[in-house]
Amino acid sequence: MKNQTYAVRRRQIRGWPWRRLLVTAATVAVAGASTAAADEAPSWFSAPASSRSGFAMQHPPTVPGTHHAEGVDTEHIFGFSMGSDIGQKGEIEVELENVGSFGKRDGRYATLSTLTQVKYTLTDRIRIAPGLSFGGQQIDGVLGYDDRHHLTFNGAALEFRYKLIDRKAAPFGLTLHAQPNWSRVDEASGGRIEQYGGEFAALFDRELIAERLFAAFNVWYGTGATRDLATNTWAHDSELQLHGGLSYAFAPGFLAGLNVRYLRAYDGGGLDRFLGDAVYVGPTFSYNVSPAFGISGTWQFQVAGGALGDRRPLNLDHFERQQAMLRLNWHF
Repeated sequence: MKNQTYAVRRRQIRGWPWRRLLVTAATVAVAGASTAAADEAPSWFSAPASSRSGFAMQHPPTVPGTHHAEGVDTEHIFGFSMGSDIGQKGEIEVELENVGSFGKRDGRYATLSTLTQVKYTLTDRIRIAPGLSFGGQQIDGVLGYDDRHHLTFNGAALEFRYKLIDRKAAPFGLTLHAQPNWSRVDEASGGRIEQYGGEFAALFDRELIAERLFAAFNVWYGTGATRDLATNTWAHDSELQLHGGLSYAFAPGFLAGLNVRYLRAYDGGGLDRFLGDAVYVGPTFSYNVSPAFGISGTWQFQVAGGALGDRRPLNLDHFERQQAMLRLNWHF
């Protein structure tokens, strides 16, 4: 396209009368001299300069992965893992996070959980996000699970995030995450429950190559108390997760990379008795369809793990063969 444009311009110049060409060259020279004089003028003589800066503000340079042409927002570029960015003060964001889980040891197993949140950034460091959760199950012939085919309202959550270290002013970024939640349906089995719990995380990230390559490391801890409505019995469980991710900006607004997660399941709310672990690996992507709308996601496979007392490969008692996520974000 560049060569075609150059050829068109060359044909146009050949057709110009020589007088017109000389007049055009003189005009360009005078304009260049005027610009140079304006740049060398004192600060108080700044009308031409301010006009040029106003034009530049109307057409800000864009960089990969941004919603507001101010750099890459790292929050959603690592799949299940999170970056430390929380948005700008006063920003409102609507998010639909859809998580699918597929495959057990036998039968047919598929679940979908959708968390709908409205995020509001109170200050440059604090953000809150109330949300509602919905889900669905397609379970047939899986040992230990009832067959289910339904959609449900699962519960509610309230997320808090505090940016402790700003990655733009330090070697790395760090944001603290806390999210208390209430559930009325077990997302894994679809059974009716009463559950009160919460998740807590430390979200680290770092820019390895300016505006191109980013890395993240997360530590997640979740705990909950659950009452099975069918038996009226209470149980406590917890989970520890370690995440790592890399994401590269291949084009403006498009990033792709790799996400690795190590998950450990425990009986008891305080990581009391180890039950099993799993390792997930999968590709990630993030794409800004427009300055106000973005889409991101990942599809991950369990590549290692085991349940306590089970010598078979993988941990399909507490986790699934595959986990996928598709996230939609609208910025206001």
